[in-house]
Amino acid sequence: MNLPYFDVFSSLPTAGVVAGVLLVLFVLGFTGAPLALWAVAGAAALYGFGAPMWVWIPYGVLAVVFNLPPIRRIVSSAVMKMMEALQFLPVISETEQTAIDAGTVWMDAELFSGKPDFKNTLDQLYPELTDEEQAFLDGPVEDLCAMVDDWDVHQRGDLPQEAWDFMKEHGFFGLIIPEEYGGLGFSAEGRSAVVQKLGTRSLPLSITVMVPNSLGPGELLLHYGTDEQKDYYLPRLADGTDIPAFALTEPNAGSDAGAMTSHGEVFKNEDGELMLRLNWDKRYISLAAISGILGLAFKLEDPNNYLGKGTDLGITCALVPSDAQGVKLGRRHDPLGIAFYNCPTEGENVELPIDAIIGGKDGAGRGWQMLMDALSAGRGIMLPAQAAGGLKYFTRVAGGHAAVRQQFGLSIGKFEGIEEPLARIAGFTYTLEAARKYTNGAVDSGEKPSVVSAIAKYSFTELQRQAVNDSMDILAGNAISRGPKNLLANAYIGTPISITVEGANILTRTMMIFGQGAIRCHPYALTEIEALMEGDVKKFDGAFWSHIGHVVRNGFRAFGLSITRGMLAGSPVSGPHAKYYRKLSWASATFAFMADLAMGSLGGALKRKEKITGRFADILIWMYLATATLTRFEKEGRPEEQEDFMHWSLQYAFAQIQEAFDGLFANMKVPGLTWLFRGVIGPWSRFNTIGSMPSDHLGGKIAQAIQEKDGAREWMTEGIYLTEEEGEALGDLEIAFTLSRESYHIGQTIKDAVRDGRLPKKRPLALLDQALEQGIISPEDYETVQRAEKARTRYVAVDEFELDEYRVNRDMPGEPVGRGALASSIADEVDRALTPTGPAGEPAPDVPGTEAHGDGARGDGARGDGAAGLEAADDDTEEAASA
Repeated sequence: MNLPYFDVFSSLPTAGVVAGVLLVLFVLGFTGAPLALWAVAGAAALYGFGAPMWVWIPYGVLAVVFNLPPIRRIVSSAVMKMMEALQFLPVISETEQTAIDAGTVWMDAELFSGKPDFKNTLDQLYPELTDEEQAFLDGPVEDLCAMVDDWDVHQRGDLPQEAWDFMKEHGFFGLIIPEEYGGLGFSAEGRSAVVQKLGTRSLPLSITVMVPNSLGPGELLLHYGTDEQKDYYLPRLADGTDIPAFALTEPNAGSDAGAMTSHGEVFKNEDGELMLRLNWDKRYISLAAISGILGLAFKLEDPNNYLGKGTDLGITCALVPSDAQGVKLGRRHDPLGIAFYNCPTEGENVELPIDAIIGGKDGAGRGWQMLMDALSAGRGIMLPAQAAGGLKYFTRVAGGHAAVRQQFGLSIGKFEGIEEPLARIAGFTYTLEAARKYTNGAVDSGEKPSVVSAIAKYSFTELQRQAVNDSMDILAGNAISRGPKNLLANAYIGTPISITVEGANILTRTMMIFGQGAIRCHPYALTEIEALMEGDVKKFDGAFWSHIGHVVRNGFRAFGLSITRGMLAGSPVSGPHAKYYRKLSWASATFAFMADLAMGSLGGALKRKEKITGRFADILIWMYLATATLTRFEKEGRPEEQEDFMHWSLQYAFAQIQEAFDGLFANMKVPGLTWLFRGVIGPWSRFNTIGSMPSDHLGGKIAQAIQEKDGAREWMTEGIYLTEEEGEALGDLEIAFTLSRESYHIGQTIKDAVRDGRLPKKRPLALLDQALEQGIISPEDYETVQRAEKARTRYVAVDEFELDEYRVNRDMPGEPVGRGALASSIADEVDRALTPTGPAGEPAPDVPGTEAHGDGARGDGARGDGAAGLEAADDDTEEAASA
């Protein structure tokens, strides 16, 4: 052809031409150029190479087909039929669809994209407590902590009566309920701060406050209740008149809640009124035995289709008065000896009006949606708050102990073997506080980030488990000798509880985080699945080809960011943390590309490859924690005292990401490409790592920082309960720590005198009198050291018991010391029949369990001697308490 520049590449150096073509190819791929631009670039290449007409014709046909949607849909239709024939994409059940649709997508979508917008991740609410919330923490929460002794709680099997009365009087059961209904109306950050502080005093105390303010009647009523239900129940929940419990788990329906057998049936009574007949067998239900109202999840049938929704309505939630005829309560489980009310409950032919359904008739069959939607936010607040508070507490206790406890003439915190676990505790504490506030900010902004909440629940409780183990190692004998002086035993023993509840961690990691995230957070996967299920070719066409472009872009980005170690990515900030944003872009691109490869090669079978999905979950988890950590450092003004903690946390995060990628490259099977991942990409990744563990030097710096007075030890543990009362285990540690820091320089002075030859070679304490006589130390120094040693001796002492006393103090499940909740004003409310009056003395709505719907008696099958003791006459109370 006689055209300008046609076949121009033939006159240029081959190496230059190849390099130029590859560069253009890389730029198009890395930037995610649209298909039209690829077509133009391809045409330019053909022109430059002088391609003959027989090449141009098919190229032109393909360019037209794939760039004109109406024509391209012919291809898309064929692809849809092939996918359906191969059953390539997973079939999503109704319950799975509901879980996927629950909540919202938040910053998890950015990390899943392969090209996160970090300006967006930074531009999120970083919440602060309101004046009212701070005053509540400084007042009632502080006072409640002071009146509870965790060892006493453990021995009695319950919180003290005065604590129950105090919680009711000061609105602890109504943190989540708006002020208009008599509650405190706290933000997610406020509720989190309350639970965090209470948990550092007593685990049963924090759980008791956590349960009514998390998933349960209060939350479900707020979002789904009728106006009549809200007006009646919410004030009663707010003031503690009715203690709520929520019954979901069954003997054969734990993580698989859809397998529940509890059932209800719609029928008409003799007066022609629509009623429910309920039967259930539930277990692990917190607060059930002392509850006034029981939220119940069950499968509802309507054999006569009275509600006009069919005969099998599915999972439904209803409110059941605990004293309704047929309700069986009065027993409790013993969850590892941690003394919170966790109970079984049964119901046999419990009859209630149809209005007992949360949301009334319209709520029938919507229970699964309600539960999933509520968990989407709640799972990310309460247990993470308890875990973050636990880490702060471990930092305070383990750091203080390491400074106070001495062996071989040195504080044990000076030994590198102790520095290593101390660094983990400190680093995890910094990370989790960042993620706690970041996640709370999302909820307070109106988000219900279901995948992020699952990430928070899993990661917080797992890091808490590692930190409490590290703390136990550091405190050693002081940690294993139980008694009122033990600062860790109950936290250690209770750790598996948080691992298990609200979605067992194994399930959460291997199925929920990536399984749900791969569909919900992916920009195209859910749309493709929906289009296939609906047979919508147009919808599928738009999603499928965009998905192909998404994979291509992330493949190029993963390659480019790997060979440049993230330098091709931008950062929204400058400073010491900018490099971590670039690494996060690198991790996100590789993660997104590998996720698409896994979905593309395994299809619907991917959800059964739980070792693979677990590693994908690990990467997403640590990318989220890294994002939160970076946000914290930036939002708090890049404080210099936080830099070492920020570096340690992020280096640890990227080391975990690297480990997960290594596992994927070694184990994921991609047809035709497995050899490439195992033989080329895997070795390259191990050579060109995205991260490695923090250095010993950096770990040593943060370990020492939490052993020093003021500074990191204070700002790292802000928000926990502290006391300096002598005779209190934590108070004894705080006193010993303060005096040990004050006397440290005195010991150094004596050591200097030994090195100078002015004193003989002995331990400083043995030279104290001689140093005073020679004027090396002052009388004030001498007195300080004496007080420090006395405080140290008092703190390191462990509990001991007389033989007979020990036997008496052994745990006796079912035989608490005193009556706790059963003697408090809580029991006064539970013990009586519900009175059918509403707010301001007005007649109550048609409320289940009132005189109109039964005799108001507590269930006819109350079992055991636990909360069934609520039936005791008032004159029996004193005798029972004295027992």
